[in-house]
Amino acid sequence: MKLYYKNIEEKDLELVKEIYDWYIANSTATFHTDPITIQELKELLYFNHSLYDSFLIYADDELAGYCFTTHFKKRQAYNGTAEVTIYLKDGFGGKGIGKNTLSFLEEKAKGKGIKNLLGIITGDNTGSIALFERMGYFKCAHFKNVGVKFGKVLDVVGYQKEIQE
Repeated sequence: MKLYYKNIEEKDLELVKEIYDWYIANSTATFHTDPITIQELKELLYFNHSLYDSFLIYADDELAGYCFTTHFKKRQAYNGTAEVTIYLKDGFGGKGIGKNTLSFLEEKAKGKGIKNLLGIITGDNTGSIALFERMGYFKCAHFKNVGVKFGKVLDVVGYQKEIQE
């Protein structure tokens, strides 16, 4: 399978919304409970930013998902740290796309001087937890019972990787 990445542009936001809305309706991977608006997406994703990137993921010329890096906190002292996020379309999991995408995002972040990447994951998202652990991230936080979705009380875990010294 050939993977490639395309910078997300404003014209792509409907595609991103479709993927993310599926997760809102069908999973606990996000704590949003209502479909997201295009304006809300514009606040989550960066376009042409000096530190953070947003990409569509293509597998053999088919849209497979999207990924991005974003600020950990909007304070200058955190500029060497970024949060990393990957959402694959239903049916694209388990094909190595997550691993390749995480490696891709790590290289992009290194090139921008980012030193630490964080993955913030719902505690019951065993697939994402396994991916981050396989990629050398370590569990650095565990927030118990911080969200409720589909009537289920959920934890959030944080994973960290220092990608350069």
